[in-house]
Amino acid sequence: MTLKPYEQYKEVNLPWLDKVPVHWDLVRNKNVMTLKKDIVGDQHNNYTLLSLTLRGIIARDMENFKGKFPKDFSTYQAVEKGDMVFCLFDIDETPRTVGLSPLNGMITSAYTVFKIKNVNKKYLYYYYLFLDNNKLLKPLYTGLRKVISTDTFLRTKIALPTRMEQDQIVKYLDFQLTKIDRFIKTKKKLISVLKEQKQAVTNEAVTKGLNPKVQMKPSGVEWLGEIPDNWETVRCKYLFREIDTRSTTGLETHLSMSQKHGLIPNEQLNERRLLSENYIGGKVCKKDDLVLNRLKAHLGVFALAPQTGVISPDYTVLRPNERIYPIYAEIVLKSLKCRRELRIRVRGIVEGFWRLYTDDFYNIILPLPKYEEQLLIVDYINQMSQSINSTIARIEKEIELITEYRTRLISDIVTGQVDVRNIEINEAQLNEIEMQDNEEELEEEILESEECEV
Repeated sequence: MTLKPYEQYKEVNLPWLDKVPVHWDLVRNKNVMTLKKDIVGDQHNNYTLLSLTLRGIIARDMENFKGKFPKDFSTYQAVEKGDMVFCLFDIDETPRTVGLSPLNGMITSAYTVFKIKNVNKKYLYYYYLFLDNNKLLKPLYTGLRKVISTDTFLRTKIALPTRMEQDQIVKYLDFQLTKIDRFIKTKKKLISVLKEQKQAVTNEAVTKGLNPKVQMKPSGVEWLGEIPDNWETVRCKYLFREIDTRSTTGLETHLSMSQKHGLIPNEQLNERRLLSENYIGGKVCKKDDLVLNRLKAHLGVFALAPQTGVISPDYTVLRPNERIYPIYAEIVLKSLKCRRELRIRVRGIVEGFWRLYTDDFYNIILPLPKYEEQLLIVDYINQMSQSINSTIARIEKEIELITEYRTRLISDIVTGQVDVRNIEINEAQLNEIEMQDNEEELEEEILESEECEV
């Protein structure tokens, strides 16, 4: 169904909107929300800890301690179901700065909490979701941290339809977004399955070879199990040599480690990151050297150098010898079974500061076929990966397009660019979809967005 615009509009002078339906009003935030700040103090143990994420406000798991936790919760503030929570600073850098709380609990005092009045709470949430999705509050910022003062925020005007129309807009968006979100969730699950399939095929190839009929023998290594009869098992100390060459000029190509893309030149980094301005004294690596981030090697944060360059002096540079094909070495070390072995080898008191020292790396035992067979295994894995990666890329494009449509749909409806007043919503179907979704809680929600920091 093609959504049509309203019959008549009027001009408005909002930073993010130049026209609204003729019967809509402009209302200041102070007329629909009231500032509240109830500090929990020493009663914090009686509250559920909440967090603002890309999927909304959710309860934090206090037992597993995933994400950031403060030492003391006494400065946190109480939140009631139906309150709206805003992060009114660092807005451009914070993935999600608005949430409508579905729960009673407590949240960091860095956020601003409002009690909603005289309006459909969900409509107001969708309106500010439109502004946040497009980062349109920029005219209200002040200072380096892009802060919006509470007074400025409460004086800000928003476009508001009648209450009956608000209710219809919410009903329509709830219905459409629930369907879209289910589609996205299904596609993401498919991507996970494909990645697991790729990992399983890779694990099999680098530990069992490509010939299913080959004679096997015990490897004598617990994580390896049986290996082909003509393979060896060799400690890394006999396959790699640590290199500690330092840059005297800092003029070599500056390389940085990315968990997604491996070791790449700094200019190719898309993510925000503090980079050194002086690389004199940095470690020099050559093409096909294995570079490890010692603090994150057990998480798979290591890669082959694509070229000669200079890297952080905190990284470890390991040069493969002629017995092992560099790409084969990287694939074996990143295989699921070997990653578990890396996790066993790290040392440190506090998680996040566990290091993989060179001597511990040297003691890891790898399966080693003949060099020619290593080449065949790498070629097989590359072909298989190319096929699966192509499928994943296509699915990710579908997700990207439907996500863009989702954002545009919210924007068009809450700003009155299209009219949904007379569209009938199948509430029974909506309730059925919501019940099914409520049965599937995503554990990784908290990882989708980090809280804005004071």
